[in-house]
Amino acid sequence: MTGLSMAIKQKIRIGDLLVQNGVISETQLQQALAKQKSTGQRLGRTLINLGFVQEDKFLGFLSEQLKLPFVDMRRFKFENAVVQRLSETHARRFRAIALSEKNGMLLVGMVDPTDIYAVDALERILQQPIQQAVVRESELLATLDLVYRRTDEIAGFAEQLDEELTEGQFDLAALTPADDDSDAPVVKLLQSLFQDAVQIRASDIHIEPDEHVLRIRQRIDGVLQEQIVKERRITPALVLRLKLMSGLDISEKRLPQDGRFSLKVKDKKIDVRLSTMPVEFGESVVMRLLDQSDGAADLDQVGMSEQMLAQFRRLIHMPHGLILVTGPTGSGKTTTLYGALQELNDVGKKIITVEDPVEYRLSRINQVQINTKIGLTFGRILRAALRQDPDILLVGEIRDQETAEIALRAAMTGHLVLSTLHTNDAVSSAMRLVDMGAEGFLAATAIRAVLAQRLIRRLCDNCFTDYQPDQREAAWVKHVMGAEAPLNYALKQASGCHRCNNTGYRGRIGVFELLVLNDEMADALRRSSSADFVSAARRSKGYRPLVVCAMIEALKGITSLEEVYRVAEQVDEDGDWVLEEELSVHDHEPVS
Repeated sequence: MTGLSMAIKQKIRIGDLLVQNGVISETQLQQALAKQKSTGQRLGRTLINLGFVQEDKFLGFLSEQLKLPFVDMRRFKFENAVVQRLSETHARRFRAIALSEKNGMLLVGMVDPTDIYAVDALERILQQPIQQAVVRESELLATLDLVYRRTDEIAGFAEQLDEELTEGQFDLAALTPADDDSDAPVVKLLQSLFQDAVQIRASDIHIEPDEHVLRIRQRIDGVLQEQIVKERRITPALVLRLKLMSGLDISEKRLPQDGRFSLKVKDKKIDVRLSTMPVEFGESVVMRLLDQSDGAADLDQVGMSEQMLAQFRRLIHMPHGLILVTGPTGSGKTTTLYGALQELNDVGKKIITVEDPVEYRLSRINQVQINTKIGLTFGRILRAALRQDPDILLVGEIRDQETAEIALRAAMTGHLVLSTLHTNDAVSSAMRLVDMGAEGFLAATAIRAVLAQRLIRRLCDNCFTDYQPDQREAAWVKHVMGAEAPLNYALKQASGCHRCNNTGYRGRIGVFELLVLNDEMADALRRSSSADFVSAARRSKGYRPLVVCAMIEALKGITSLEEVYRVAEQVDEDGDWVLEEELSVHDHEPVS
């Protein structure tokens, strides 16, 4: 046993040390000890929660007194092989993580290195001497979720399920829900799959059978990451179980089906929207995961600038008119609209939504789910909704002429109508309604504003690095920003670490383009003149294109130039924001 471990085992009374060194008072110690008896928490955590000492000051004191290193886990470079030396179960139980190994000594980060029982247990489990390091509890728990992925567990359960199946067939009775089937391999596999997805904040799970393998892909921050499972023949078993959970027809394999179910994962209530589709080698399944635990986001959380948010709030509190939110699938349109509904929802207003599907359930709001199989279409529900004396209508999406005209007429007759449209930007949205067949005078009279949005990836704050643009990139920044171009700026680029799964990005932020219609734009709409409308929109006061908004985030160091270029490619098919010579964000000719 090391001398350091012996020192730890001398039953250090950290509370007395804190009092002796004037960090806390004797009264505060006694209050913390009394609180500790009722909560069962460690003394240090109790002192921090009571506000008697700041966490960093406490950990620094602990490190100094015990002569142990303090490890900032946000900057630490983890070695997966070392981390896996300690199982996830033991890591969570003892609040510890294996960090590195040198000369036969294993460095282990611990929230409470004075816990002599934990030290003994860790040395016994790891079968080698350890050196403790002090780490922040919040950082440790966040890191455990990231480093202990369930890919090996998923592969293991897939292999178990494969062993239970014979070539080309499987036992239907064994895969249907029973009173207690939690030990069934297919159940364990799905549990691990959902736990892993929630742990890494995946928004979608794709199950895709290929000729020789099964591909399981998870969409994280808008980008798919893949795990290959060689046991392809387990696909029918997985699909069957998911269909049963969703209440779908298990005998129908030739047609697409849609369903939903809910489950609880890591104390989170997850609503799963499921879609099946027949493909060449079986059925493909895509599941959208919606975390219902926190409910819909407030408008303050969607990411608009203060100025734009204030303007958008004024618009949604108008008594009537149509407000459109546009962008491709997965750009956050529903989140923004639900945020608006949260703010508008009060006892004095009748709100009806027509959605396909209903994503979040909101109290006091009448939400209607589209069902085309029985003729419950957007148009039919909207006509019925207008007879329900609504103040506010939310139309999930304007897809056709009928829906467009009903929404426009409702907006003209004293109702506030919120809706989405699949267009590239705000400028093209109003004319899109005219292209659908809606009368120009209707659009000109009813539309108040159009909000276009995109989600761009946020640089991981644990590993981003400085980036020096080359001459073409610097010219492009100036071209995009125009008169707003700063003389000096500092760009950042993605690097990659354990926290971001080596992608360089963690989380996403919204970028927005708000176009408020004026008389000149309304006149162009009445004449159905697309060119005049676009010209008037781009000249309007305060209008700022999506690409400019994305570039501002890059100049702040929040995202990368690569993400801005991706937005530019999506938004402007005419290439207005791209230089004649195609930009490559990977070239590194420094600016002279």
